Parts: sequence; structure tokens; C-alpha cells
Amino acid sequence: MGAMMFFHAAELFGSAFLLVYVLGLQSLNVNNGHIKAAAITSLFVGAGQLALYKLAPSASGVEIVAYLLGGPAGITASMVSHGHFVRLVGLKTKKEGESEKQRASDATRS
Repeated sequence: MGAMMFFHAAELFGSAFLLVYVLGLQSLNVNNGHIKAAAITSLFVGAGQLALYKLAPSASGVEIVAYLLGGPAGITASMVSHGHFVRLVGLKTKKEGESEKQRASDATRS
């Protein structure tokens, strides 16, 4: 495998990883009601799609494998990192928001 093919395979892996990673974040943001975060991630979805549209049409077998491996790696990383990101920027997950509402409801009943 030549240096250019390796580089192109790495680009395809990276762009597939980025696209699926950001799609995963966007889905989690939408499901948790983080409207601004979902809007921001949609910009990155577009960037990932543009990169794939540019790189994928001329892909060889090795490059296709790299592309296919980027997706599972991206969604796994997205699912693992979303909770950390949400806590870092001070947002609440849906589960945390529901727990908070339940505690408030229980307190008003007491």
C-alpha cells in the first residue's frame, strides 16, 4: 500500500468517524432537548458529509474498509463522550432532568 493510498484511507476513516460521531451527538442532543447543541452539531454533520462526498467516489478496497471502520468507531466514541461533554458544558441529560423533576414533585407532595 503506497503512502498516498494510506493517507487517503486515513482521510476516509477520519471523515466517516467525524460524520457518525457528530450524528450520534446530534441524536443524543435532540433526544435530551439540547436545541442549541443540536443546531451546532448539524454544522459538523454538513462538514463530514462534504468530506465524504469528495473522498469516497474514488475509493479502493482498502479505503472502503477504512471508511466502513470509521462508522462503528465514531458512534461508540459519541455514546461514550456525550455524557462527559454534557457535564462539562453544564447541560443536563434527559435522565438527570427527569430525576430533578421527580424530586421537585415529591417535595411538593410532602
